[in-house]
Amino acid sequence: MVLGARPVVVRLAACKIDTTRPYGLAIPGFCKAPPDGAVVRAIGDGTLEMITMRLGVLHALGELGTPVVNDARAIERCTDKSMASFLLQRAGLPAPPTFVAQTHAQALAIARRELVHGPLVLKPLFGAQGWGLQLIREESELPSPEEARGVYYLQRFVPPRAGEGRFEDMRVLVSGGAVVGAMRRCADQWITNVRQGARPTGVEPGAAEKEIALRAAEALGAFCAGVDLIADQNGAPLVLEVNSMAGWSGLQRVTSFSIAERLAADMLAVIESSRVQRGDRRA
Repeated sequence: MVLGARPVVVRLAACKIDTTRPYGLAIPGFCKAPPDGAVVRAIGDGTLEMITMRLGVLHALGELGTPVVNDARAIERCTDKSMASFLLQRAGLPAPPTFVAQTHAQALAIARRELVHGPLVLKPLFGAQGWGLQLIREESELPSPEEARGVYYLQRFVPPRAGEGRFEDMRVLVSGGAVVGAMRRCADQWITNVRQGARPTGVEPGAAEKEIALRAAEALGAFCAGVDLIADQNGAPLVLEVNSMAGWSGLQRVTSFSIAERLAADMLAVIESSRVQRGDRRA
């Protein structure tokens, strides 16, 4: 038992839609009723059909009234970088100029126009932990459509502030409408993910960073999110990404309390609120 709850680890790949079951799903360990709540740590690798089906299970849990953190809609919004960028812009949040194209000709036109301002970062539409990023300094560096998997997500590169010469950004962890903690990530190269060697340092984000991180999570509908911020040349924060299934091992190394316990407590509060709204006390 953890904080009065019994956690059950289940792989989404092991869950099924089954209309012969009492609640229409087959989830290991939950034969007669769905879980009181679900925390999504990973979707897992697979084909488009497999990922769609797993998201369907999360959508189904939501239809059943089961609190899911984060729910399928938030995961879809955050995972698809193009939609995330659109929603951040629509919410009026500051972010580097971003362009998404589906052909090499379109990407080439963007590069010709934008490279006069500096390099562009090519990111996989679906990707995490800094893998697959490419710095585009010249038009000739644009990969083929096959290498880009048919989509060119291009974002203006934000260089280190003048006179600093070091690559760094900030990860702010948000849960339940509050900032849980933050770290500054410093690296010897332009990719600042901890999994790729960046060094984390605990930091207290300023009022501007807190506000933008909270607004970014809200704009994408994420109850819990890791919001990546980077300072522009004037020191103002820009949103790079919003991660709906963010890891926190790096942040935990520079944080004095248990992040897992804090997030679990937030989740239990959501479950209790859901029970009150439903007027039940399902075990």
